[in-house]
Amino acid sequence: MTVHNTVKRKSEKKTWNRRDVLKTTATAGAGMALGFPHIRNAEAATPTVRMLMWEDYIIQETVTEFEEKYGARIAPQFFDGNSEAFNKMKAGGTEDFDLVMADGFWPRLYLRDGLIQPLREDLVPSLQNSFDDFKPGAYDLLHDEPGGALIGVMNCWGSYGITMNFDHIVEEDRDSLNVMFDEKYEGHLATGARFEENIAMAGILAATQMGTTTDERPDGQPFNPYKLTDDELARAKELLIKQKGLLVTRYTDYDGLQRLMRPGLVWASPEFSEIYRRLTRARWAGEIDFEVGHMLQPKEGGLGWIDSWQLSSSTTDSEAIELAHHWMNHYISRQSMQRVAGIGVAPCFDVRDLLPEEEVSLLMMDRTAELRGLHMFDQPSSPEKWERIWNEVEAA
Repeated sequence: MTVHNTVKRKSEKKTWNRRDVLKTTATAGAGMALGFPHIRNAEAATPTVRMLMWEDYIIQETVTEFEEKYGARIAPQFFDGNSEAFNKMKAGGTEDFDLVMADGFWPRLYLRDGLIQPLREDLVPSLQNSFDDFKPGAYDLLHDEPGGALIGVMNCWGSYGITMNFDHIVEEDRDSLNVMFDEKYEGHLATGARFEENIAMAGILAATQMGTTTDERPDGQPFNPYKLTDDELARAKELLIKQKGLLVTRYTDYDGLQRLMRPGLVWASPEFSEIYRRLTRARWAGEIDFEVGHMLQPKEGGLGWIDSWQLSSSTTDSEAIELAHHWMNHYISRQSMQRVAGIGVAPCFDVRDLLPEEEVSLLMMDRTAELRGLHMFDQPSSPEKWERIWNEVEAA
């Protein structure tokens, strides 16, 4: 993502969490465009790129540069999670948008349902600046198959890792998902409120404990925590019921989690590294006295994401297709990616030389190799079954 936080927060610095809904960075032009999401290029006086996207990524300077360079207009609409965007596109959104954002396995789901089309790599030369860990062979979900057609342009990446207070989480527990299910930390743990991430994370640990991660899967594919067997789901439910008694809360926004971690009430919690960055900065400023760490890749495997841009299948006008490619290429340029890093999201492109050393560390841009051990966000194989299991966990 993938739904994350929809609650607006006050930022201590110019940093956002991954799904904050902040409207202050939208350009006046983009704001005007929100009222006219269905204008077709042929009907508009100015060529328009219509996008369904996460609002985090609207950055005024980047939009203004593009609009002035190409004499075009950016017309965004925003969504909060992959499922919402996917359903909008299936309900006719391919006619309303030229580009749609997604993450993890979702681009392949879009392609499977005929909602997007292959891209022209020659129109996106900035792709060459990506980290090697995001190039084909290392990361193939933005191609229809390994070595196949390009179906998405990467943007930023991250994990749903575990932020820990090192004063209380002992060293031998700092590399395992089990820290979130360990009784010795009872009353000092928190998790997010979304059931998909909770079940998937518990599913990784359950399958590891059962020794089934390397078993042949019903679909013939490698282990995927979003496609758990019934036995694995049953074990995951047991773990989640046990965990329930250990938790302080399931947080719904990062401000709430920060209020618990900053004074040391919560010692460990999965999150998208926003609180890790806030607490690290607080320690640098002398505001807190404990060291904080972020387990990006647990030894059992963790959850990760790569955000990307996709081209709608209904965008067939050659000029509109070319303009959409120009936007993607412009957005992943080094100058634009430097700005994205400035709002607190880790680019898939190497702009370390453009950033202060401490920001490189905070954005974990020197840890991109750990992406390879992460399971990318996906759609649960049976959303109804997962919801039923979650209801049973909540009722236990």
